[in-house]
Parts: sequence; structure tokens; C-alpha cells
Amino acid sequence: RVQSVAGTPEAIDTLREIYTQTRKLDPQTLAQSWGFEIDRFQVGAVEALAGQRSVIVSAPTGSGKTVCGEAAVYAGLALGKRVLYTTPLKALSNQKFYDFKLQFGEDRVGLLTGDVSINRDKASVLVLTTEVYRNMLYDKDSDAVRDVHSVILDEFHYMNDRERGTVWEECVIQSPASVLLVALSATMRNVADIKAWFEHVHGPTDLITSDFRPVPLGFKYVDRAGVVELFDR
Repeated sequence: RVQSVAGTPEAIDTLREIYTQTRKLDPQTLAQSWGFEIDRFQVGAVEALAGQRSVIVSAPTGSGKTVCGEAAVYAGLALGKRVLYTTPLKALSNQKFYDFKLQFGEDRVGLLTGDVSINRDKASVLVLTTEVYRNMLYDKDSDAVRDVHSVILDEFHYMNDRERGTVWEECVIQSPASVLLVALSATMRNVADIKAWFEHVHGPTDLITSDFRPVPLGFKYVDRAGVVELFDR
């Protein structure tokens, strides 16, 4: 049933209907939400979320980490809850907002940055900058995490940033234990330590890593002769 509407807003309605009937969030059903077969590491994220566990995904740029975040959206909305998707940059938040409107339905998606607020109160999927989410957690009068299934922390490797990294730390520490965290990161050397820290301060967490780079890197430089290969083949 899900496959016939995969990749469209109707997929959420179908997932919600299936959950209402069965009271189960089956990972195999959830994995059919996209119009393509998802990779093994993405399946691992789906299984973790279906099992009510937070997840850290560390994989190269271009490998499809966003699918793991989208899995949290599908899972959360199937359960009738809200999902927050955080990014470190306004430009990235704007991009996700417009992408998600097409994927999940315009009425379901909202945007909240330092200077823009769109559909904030009614959105099931709220895209916001990480600092805004952090500030919400410290606002005693805010209901930011009311009925929230999960919070996606995109570009989580920003935690290593000397000036802004504490924002990500605070988000992990201050988020309620009832909220699943999905940390999407480029490859980091200390992911095992981060997973142990997640479990200590927040709750059960799966670590998913991939070193496969579907978009290969090339190294070149530019001089007066034009673009030149940096290394001999």
C-alpha cells in the first residue's frame, strides 16, 4: 500500500492509517516510504527509529544521510506526533522547508529561523535553526517539545566547532528523554565516544556508519593554463 504512494504526501496518510489499524510501526513498511530502495545504512536508521531508539548517522557527504532524517519524519507523523528538523544555517533551513513541502505536504511543514516564521503553530514538521531549538529548550513557557516524536540534528559535526559547538551539546543534554534524537553527521573520528555520551545523557542510541562515498572527490587546481589535476593518475 505504501509503495503505490511512495515519495508523496499521501504516503504519510497511508502510514498513519496502517498504524491506526495495527498499532505497530513496522520497519519494513516504513522503508517503503521512498520511491526507491534505500541503502543498508539507511535501513539501519529506519529499524532504530521503529524500535524507539535515537540514532547517530556518520557517513560521507552525498551518501544519503537525509533519508535517515526523513525516516524520523515518516515515523513521527505515522504515530500522529510532531517532528523538528534543525540545521545550522538559515539557507539550509530554507532549502529543507521547500523540499519538505513537496515531499510531505505544504500544510504539514513550517519554518522558524531568527527572522522568519511560517506555519509555526500548525506544522507537524517544523524546520528551524539549531540555535532556535536550543533557545526553546530553555524557555519555561515554551511548548516546543510538546507531542514531539523526534528532533533531527542535521550537520551534527558542527559540534566540533569551537564557537558554536556547545549549541549541539546543549540540545542533546536538554532534550527530554521521550524525544528521539537523529544526529546526521559527516564522518567523525570519535563517533563511538559520541554514541556512549548520547546513551549516558539522553537514552538508548544506535550508531550507524558508512565509509562508502557515492560522489567521489577529485583534487584539482587552477593556474593560467586552466584546470589541472593535482595528482598524476
